[in-house]
Amino acid sequence: MSGNKRAEGGHGRLGSVLSGLAVAVGCVLFLGGFVGGALVYQPYTVPTDSMTPTIAVNSKVLAERIDGDDVRRGDIVVFKDALWGSAPMVKRVVAIGGDTVACCDGEGRLTVNGKAVDEPYLRPGPAGTVVASSQEFSVTVPEGNLFLLGDDRHTSLDSRSHLEDAGQGTVPRSAVVARVDAVVWPAEGLLGPAKGFAGLPGGISTPGPFAVLFTAIVAGCVLIFAGAAYGPVARLLTRRPGGTGSGTRPGAGSAASEKVGA
Repeated sequence: MSGNKRAEGGHGRLGSVLSGLAVAVGCVLFLGGFVGGALVYQPYTVPTDSMTPTIAVNSKVLAERIDGDDVRRGDIVVFKDALWGSAPMVKRVVAIGGDTVACCDGEGRLTVNGKAVDEPYLRPGPAGTVVASSQEFSVTVPEGNLFLLGDDRHTSLDSRSHLEDAGQGTVPRSAVVARVDAVVWPAEGLLGPAKGFAGLPGGISTPGPFAVLFTAIVAGCVLIFAGAAYGPVARLLTRRPGGTGSGTRPGAGSAASEKVGA
């Protein structure tokens, strides 16, 4: 009997230690994920439909704080430029300094330095055809600047609306404050890479740490709940039927049997 009690006590102590460790590790992962996300990402609301269907109107997005020098073609960025208004704008970078961007080729596609770019995120226009722009243009982007378009090329007010400006619709890299990494409401998750720009010099950007941080937060929650639930579950599983509430004193049955036998 005493050996069994010691064994059960040992298992109980080990379980308590492991459950406490799970809660501690879970707290570190959970808080670390949130703190890391707050340092790396900035939330924004996209108030217009200029980025549909990639980002719906009034969507909540997380944008990674980056330097404008890190922007590559295909990135969806948040920027502020006095000529575009005081509010943050969300558009897709389609050309960088030194590029000649034009529209459209014989198949209605955008070209960058003469190379056609496939943009599967574009949706058909009123005529049912997909074209990169209903407005023809050809712009050589000044060094240090970016040419930006909305994904809804039929309604977006973007670089095409500023072609008569000094920079022909381009904005300085320094105007970029963040790069959109994920749509969190509605919960669509990470944005897919713009593979149509991958074949151009410099390639495309790699995803930010959103997936890692999100995984840390979820794993932290699981560990915290699992560790906190260990005690109640263990007590429930080890409770013996009839162990309480019988109303019979220990040894009473044996004493009665001795009297009857006598």
